[in-house]
Amino acid sequence: MPGPCQQAPYLHFAELTASQFLDIWKHYDSDGNGYIEGKELENFFQELESARKGAGESKNSNFAEKMKEFMQKYDKNADGKIEMAELAQILPTEENFLLCFRQHVGSSAEFMEAWRKYDTDRSGYIEANELKGFLSDLLKKANRPYDEPKLQEYTQTILRMFDMNGDGKLGLSEMSRLLPVQENFLLKFQGMKLASEEFNAIFAFYDKDGSGFIDENELDALLKDLYEKNKKEMNIQHLTSYRKNIMNLSDGGKLYRKELEIVLCNEPPM
Repeated sequence: MPGPCQQAPYLHFAELTASQFLDIWKHYDSDGNGYIEGKELENFFQELESARKGAGESKNSNFAEKMKEFMQKYDKNADGKIEMAELAQILPTEENFLLCFRQHVGSSAEFMEAWRKYDTDRSGYIEANELKGFLSDLLKKANRPYDEPKLQEYTQTILRMFDMNGDGKLGLSEMSRLLPVQENFLLKFQGMKLASEEFNAIFAFYDKDGSGFIDENELDALLKDLYEKNKKEMNIQHLTSYRKNIMNLSDGGKLYRKELEIVLCNEPPM
């Protein structure tokens, strides 16, 4: 666990590589829960101030106020802790690697589209070679020059950051942390009892092609949002199984309003 005399390496660097960024993250996220918070956050802020000024700084009456200003600037979701994407904005991370933390999709429909695109072997996971393809496309899209060793370093670093269970690949929940949705549409609706206008809004939102029914791909997006709204752990196997059960209610793979009403009002995912 980091102590006041054991400053993390690299804090004074002008630019951090991907692996150096990860070393700093692991140094301060001492309990490995995916956040820098509490005492970890105090240590990080104090040592960052010290590194930037080139001299140690003891806690004084201004410490709490300075830290408050710091959090107002960088804690974008105001949850009182620092996550990886926020740390990447604080530290002078190399620009190409920083791109990996700036990716968002507008909806779970876009997320599931990306998932299907990069899970090329349909294993239900994004494996290292598939993640490498995702990062390569990301850099190409941004017109960023890169070489193979750098791409390999980014891939391995991202994998070590987001692979929470250490199985060497990214599941659905892990990938959704790397590629977050800007807004879960279902969070607008609290509870499972919906007024008719609320239900109509949900149906219209997920019926992306305006066909008048929800198909399997559109249902995947809705179920992902439903799992996250209910704070349920999800993986592609759960999603697929639940989708199949729901599609048993459908008319030849077409989920109309009545069937969707049964799903939303009576069957929260387990």
